[in-house]
Amino acid sequence: MKSNIFTKFITRNSKPIIALTSGIVMGLTVAPVGAWFLAWFALIPLWIIVVTPKHKTLSPSLLWGLGYHGTALYWITGLHPLTWLGVPWLGSIAIALFAWLFISFWGGLLVILWSKLLRIFSTQNSLIRVLIGTAIWCALERVWSAGPLWWSSLSYTQSPHNLVILHLGQISGPTAVTAVIVAVNGLLAEALIARFSVVDYGKKNKIPVLEETKSQNIKSFQQLGIIAIALFIFSHLIGFGLYSRPLSQPSATALKVGIVQGNIPNRIKFKSQGNQRIIKNYTEGYLDLVDRGVEAVLTPEGALPFFEDEIIQSPLITAVREKGVLAWVGGYKRQGKGRYTNSLFTFTGEGEIYSHYDKEKLVPLGEYIPFENILGGIINRLSPITARQIPGKSNQIVETPFGRAIVGICYGSAFAEQFRNQTQKGGEFILTASNNDPYSAAMQFQHHAQDTMRAIENDRWAARATNTGYSAFVNPHGRTLWISGHNTYETHAETIYRRKTQTLYVRWGDWLCWVLLGLGMGNWAWGIGYHILMQKL
Repeated sequence: MKSNIFTKFITRNSKPIIALTSGIVMGLTVAPVGAWFLAWFALIPLWIIVVTPKHKTLSPSLLWGLGYHGTALYWITGLHPLTWLGVPWLGSIAIALFAWLFISFWGGLLVILWSKLLRIFSTQNSLIRVLIGTAIWCALERVWSAGPLWWSSLSYTQSPHNLVILHLGQISGPTAVTAVIVAVNGLLAEALIARFSVVDYGKKNKIPVLEETKSQNIKSFQQLGIIAIALFIFSHLIGFGLYSRPLSQPSATALKVGIVQGNIPNRIKFKSQGNQRIIKNYTEGYLDLVDRGVEAVLTPEGALPFFEDEIIQSPLITAVREKGVLAWVGGYKRQGKGRYTNSLFTFTGEGEIYSHYDKEKLVPLGEYIPFENILGGIINRLSPITARQIPGKSNQIVETPFGRAIVGICYGSAFAEQFRNQTQKGGEFILTASNNDPYSAAMQFQHHAQDTMRAIENDRWAARATNTGYSAFVNPHGRTLWISGHNTYETHAETIYRRKTQTLYVRWGDWLCWVLLGLGMGNWAWGIGYHILMQKL
C-alpha cells in the first residue's frame, strides 16, 4: 500500500496544531489583515490530513474550522460591553464569547462534514478526488448559506482586493470563486502527497523506493502542480476578461445619490440625547445633499429608530416635503400587535411612502435567537425594542420612481441569492443600509467586502449607507468610488447608473455547484462500478 512522508511529520500531537494554525492563516485573508493571497494555500495542510488514511479527521477539521471562522469573525466579541442594555459586565462578556464561539463552531461543523464526506467518497485518482472535494465544499457552503448563520464563505477571502477573481461570481456566484480556491489548494496538496509517497509492504518493514517509482512520483508531482498553476492563471484570465469590459454609462440612466452617515452610537440611540442627534444629523445631512443637486438621499439601517407614523411626522420628512427630493429612510414598520420589521422606506418628494423593503435576514443572537427553544433560556434577546422583530418576506420587489431597486439591509449582504432574485426580477441598482455599531472597523470593512461581491455578481452599481462606517459607492466591477471613514459623520454624493444587464449567475443561479456534484459523484460511481466489474472478471 502507499503512504506518504507526512505520516511521519504529522504526528498525533502535531495534527491539532497544524490544523488550527492553517485555519488561522485562512482567517488572516480578510480584514483587518486582508492577506487574500494566503487563501490559495491555507487549506493544503488540512487536505493532506484528511486524505491520508492513517490520520483521524474529526478534531483537526474542527480546529481548522474554528481557526478560520474564529479568526475571521473575531469582531463578534465587539458586542461587549452590553451594559447600555442593562446587561451586567460579566454577563456581557459571557454573551459576547458565547456568540463568537457558537458561530465559529457552526462554521467548524461545515469543515467536519466536508472531511468526513471526502473520506467516504475518496478515490485513488488524485484529480477525481480534487473534483469531489471541491464539489462537496461548494455544496456545503450552499447549504450553510440557506440557513440563519452565514458570513465567511471562502469566496469572500478575495474581496475587495482581488477583483479579477471575484468576477467569476458573474458566472455562478460565490460558488465559482470558492470552487477555484478549493481546487487549487487540493491540487497542490495532492502534488505534495504524490511527491513524497513511499511504498509500504508491511506494518514494520519498508523497502527502498525503486527509481521507477521515484520517477513516477516526481512526474505526478509535476503534473498536478502544473494543473494547479494553470487553473489559477486560467481562472484569473477569465476574471480579467470580465473585469476589463467597459461599463456603459448613458446619461439617461444616471442617478445622483447622496449618502448620510449619521454616526449615532447604539448606546445613545434610544435616549433623548441620541434622539436629538438623530434628528439634527439626518435632517442637516439631507439638506446639505439636496443643495449639492442630488436626486435621492440614502440613510442607514434604523437611521430613524421609530415606527412609520412617527417617521412621517419627523423633521426629516418635513424637509423632504419642502425640498421635493426623494429619501430612502431606515426605520421600523409595524406588523401587527407586538411585531415589527426593520425596514427601508422610499419617501417621495411629497413626503409619502412609495414603497418599502423589510429586512429578510435577521442578525442571529442580536435580533433573534437561533434555536430559541434551546438557547432562549441561556441568552436574553439583545434588541432594545420590546416588541418582537420578524423577518420580511422573501422575494420582495422594491419599486421606486427611478425604477426597480435591489435592496439589502445589513446582515442580508452575506446572502448572494437574495440579491440575485431581485436582479432577476428587474432590479437596476443596489441599495444597502446597515448599522454596524458597535462592531470594529474590521467587521465594517468585511461588510464592505460582501457588498462589493454583490455588486460584481449582479453587474450593478451599489450605494451603501451605514451608521458608523464604512459607507461607500461601488461600481459593477467592484471598484470603490468613495468610502467613508470609521466612526465619523459624513455626507457624500455620487452618480450611479441604472442597468438592465443579466449575468449568467443572475439568469441561471448557482448552476456550477450542481455540475460539480454531478461530475464528482458520477466519476466516483463509475470508479466503484468499474472496480466491481474487474473483480468479477
